[in-house]
Amino acid sequence: MKTLENKTAIITGAGSGMGKAMAILFACEGANVIVSDLKTERVDAVVKEIISAGGKATGVAVNVSKEEEVKKMIDTAMNTYDGLDILVNNAGVMDDFIPVADVSNELWNKVIGVNLNGPFYTCRLAVPLMLKRGKGVIINISSIGGLNGARAGAAYTASKHALIGLTKNIGYMYGTKGIRCNAIAPGGVTTNIMEGANPNAFGYERMSGGFATNIRMAEPNEIAELALYLASDKSSFVNGTVIVADGGWTAY
Repeated sequence: MKTLENKTAIITGAGSGMGKAMAILFACEGANVIVSDLKTERVDAVVKEIISAGGKATGVAVNVSKEEEVKKMIDTAMNTYDGLDILVNNAGVMDDFIPVADVSNELWNKVIGVNLNGPFYTCRLAVPLMLKRGKGVIINISSIGGLNGARAGAAYTASKHALIGLTKNIGYMYGTKGIRCNAIAPGGVTTNIMEGANPNAFGYERMSGGFATNIRMAEPNEIAELALYLASDKSSFVNGTVIVADGGWTAY
């Protein structure tokens, strides 16, 4: 029997990078996957790849910072697969390494909207469904920027710290109800999250001092394998915590 046989998983930001790797791996392990991403063409491509390989997937174009679109995504899981077992909040945006004195309201609201409000909206809708089933798994993709102050700008750093707090609260509050909630804090991963970036010169200079201590970048599938472990029953006693996957970068 496959690891996630007959389980339904929602993965946000699944059109590329870590989210795409998770969607493909989860489907390969038997899950019904809701592929969610902002860009329709990326959603369609991942769904096609999964189905071509014999897996089950349904795509939904979603801006997770908009509550009504998140509800549509949750409803799709319920209407298509009659349940929700796994939620992976992977969608995220960077902030051009902008320090607090230069952060605009527009940038702040965008980053907090995607990186924090999005997971809040999804969790608020998913937890009642999981409570009815008596079980469920939530995985929030944070960052080593959620544990340290020199990996991004003010908005991204704040959003990822807050996501870890949300993770721990959910894990503790609902741990007796069969729901587990954990976070992954990746280091550098070869994704397109910096696509279209315009780094702030001062912010980039301040945070780049630690680049030399990074042993290597991860491939998206290395993070996907960790997510699979957390989504599976093999991690049944892992709850309310953060697993760092950075190749030893923050060990320095």
